[in-house]
Amino acid sequence: MLSRRGLLAGSALALLAGCSSPPAGPPPGPPAVPAPTGPSPLRDPVTVQRMPSAARGTDVDLVLITPEGVPSSGLPVCLALHGRGARARTFLELGVPSALTEAVRAGTPPFAVAAVDGDHYWVDVGSGDDPQRMLTDEVPGWLAGRDLRPASAVFGISMGGFGALRFARAHPDLKAVATASAALFVSWPDARSRKVFSGEDNWRAEEPLLHTGELAAGQLGVWCGDADPFLGADRKLVKAVNPAVARFSPGKHEDEYWRGVLPDVLKFVGQRLS
Repeated sequence: MLSRRGLLAGSALALLAGCSSPPAGPPPGPPAVPAPTGPSPLRDPVTVQRMPSAARGTDVDLVLITPEGVPSSGLPVCLALHGRGARARTFLELGVPSALTEAVRAGTPPFAVAAVDGDHYWVDVGSGDDPQRMLTDEVPGWLAGRDLRPASAVFGISMGGFGALRFARAHPDLKAVATASAALFVSWPDARSRKVFSGEDNWRAEEPLLHTGELAAGQLGVWCGDADPFLGADRKLVKAVNPAVARFSPGKHEDEYWRGVLPDVLKFVGQRLS
């Protein structure tokens, strides 16, 4: 039998930006339930539903997390974008439900977190699978069907940080954008080594570091560990944008670091959504 430490180690490896294999074992959290046929408030702090995404050409998990003891109807929403090789349910493994409840009980204004399954740095790489279109065109309707407000914030880990910054470029009205260990690439050879983008033009159109002028400094928070392989790229982002929050602290590209910064990230988001 695997120990709890072994399971956590496997989860951390799966979240690395260079990892492409799906996590092993049963998915964390509750089983998926049918999607509502009409607007229906969430009954539980954690709800998982399988949703057909035309933009992605596949079914995806929609994981909705709300603070315990708080009515969900009308809550503002922060999208949560996972890392490469991970999935929407990864945010359950990272402890978002308890961290969100604790943040709200400590005074952070309540909000909901909505995580969905993504891939290839959350952008269209020419395969007919377009995660950004899913976030823009499909997720708002899914949230409305649960009596939640449209997403007004986004948080991304690793590959999800790349996707969050790309989403922010297209949605300058967002109130909060947060990244942890954002997987960014300072050159085409670096990006090409990931074997994700269809070519240099595709990468150049999507790479956040090449479009920093489209990012709003006052809404951005950047977190990264000082032993993270993307530290240099994230420092370049901070230098170019001068975000509202930039925190580089001890940590690697792993679950332990992301769990450690989660309370700060949730507080940053909640304060801007109030």
